[in-house]
Amino acid sequence: MEQVQRNLAVAELGVVDYRRALRLQTALVQARLAGAIGDTLLLLEHPHVYTLGRAADEKFIVAPRSEVPVVRVSRGGQVTYHGPGQLVAYPILKLEGSARDVAKYLRALEAAMIAALARCGIEARARTGLTGVWNGTREIAKIASIGVGIRRWVTYHGLALNVCPDLSYFDSIVPCGIEGCEMTSIARLGRPDISLAQFARILAECFCATFEYGSVQPMEASALWAFVDPPEASGEHRISEDRIQ
Repeated sequence: MEQVQRNLAVAELGVVDYRRALRLQTALVQARLAGAIGDTLLLLEHPHVYTLGRAADEKFIVAPRSEVPVVRVSRGGQVTYHGPGQLVAYPILKLEGSARDVAKYLRALEAAMIAALARCGIEARARTGLTGVWNGTREIAKIASIGVGIRRWVTYHGLALNVCPDLSYFDSIVPCGIEGCEMTSIARLGRPDISLAQFARILAECFCATFEYGSVQPMEASALWAFVDPPEASGEHRISEDRIQ
């Protein structure tokens, strides 16, 4: 019997408020469980926000900023920061068969990011006993964080990779609860020429290859926001090539 090729739908959502993105993920998890959508990767940015995983300790927010909201959510992991210049990816995937392995899923997310960074000329690696991605040079710093949720074997939440954010926002927290953790970015590692839009496409391609999808299928944001709002009310926009980095 000929094997059916799996395709990955990819939607670029632009800048989306964190709570609004969470509502979208919740709706899409239900849609994926119902078979209304296939496996889908959301790519976006958030305005400044600190998020705490479901069991995270608030002591890791060491210098709160009054202008930055703090949101506790149902993902794993400790505290992290999201903001402009950081690419966030939320995979809405139905894990089946041997893919129903949380550790295997986390390692695949790391592998996809490492492959994407390699295409930008940046050496990166995972670290034993930790989740996320670090640059591979002698000055070790974390470039990407992971915090996932899984509901009835459909994934949500996901990963955040620093393309060109203001890294000073990480100074207010202990990133991922790792004392002494320094954060870095693609721009700091010598590639300020890579835009968020460019890296979003690279990551989508590497994600597709790592998770063994046949191809990437671009998806209009409006088709997904329709699960939350009437299409004309969504008001979202795609990641722009001419965003000031």
